[in-house]
Amino acid sequence: MYTGIVTHKLPIADIVEKPGLRRFAFVFPPELLEGLKLGASVSISGVCLTVSSIAEDVVMFDAMQETLEKTTLGSLRKGDEINILRSATIGEENGGHAMYGHVIGTADIMLIQKPDNNCVMTFHVPTEWMKYIFQKGFIGLDGCSLTVTDPNASAGTFTVWFIPETLNRTTFGLKEVGGQVNLELDQQTQTIVETVERVLAERDKRDVS
Repeated sequence: MYTGIVTHKLPIADIVEKPGLRRFAFVFPPELLEGLKLGASVSISGVCLTVSSIAEDVVMFDAMQETLEKTTLGSLRKGDEINILRSATIGEENGGHAMYGHVIGTADIMLIQKPDNNCVMTFHVPTEWMKYIFQKGFIGLDGCSLTVTDPNASAGTFTVWFIPETLNRTTFGLKEVGGQVNLELDQQTQTIVETVERVLAERDKRDVS
């Protein structure tokens, strides 16, 4: 599980292409290496990946074909900066929301506005996802826990406001219109919505019979 409070952004040191997967290498600073072991889970641009190799400060992760097709990891290049977040530890303060690195797909950046000391991004997603996206609800974008504003269910759009600290600490300060981000829905919201839908569907079946 992750807090969604991204602590580091790092460039991709290398990418190794293999049949059906890509292997990503990063040079981790000491604070990210501390206690890191093979098999550990790390959020890489919001995607939960497993540590496959540690050689001094070089840490490698494998992304399988299904992950490459569903997320932005298939289009990344060597040198691209990525949000990195270690998994949460017991007793750690959680200033975001519980995230699992289970990306449903990507959101398109439709508009970027920059009022004084702020940055507002408008995202577009398939309209069927909008039933899980609420005003002031949580959403995970590239591994960051963020708050939704102005959701438009029919248009499939919503906005997020970024403070300067978030722009400096994460890759969102580098984003451009036309780019994509990995999207993770809030699992609690998703569970509630789908449970209500199932209960209502079962009730309708009983009423018909």
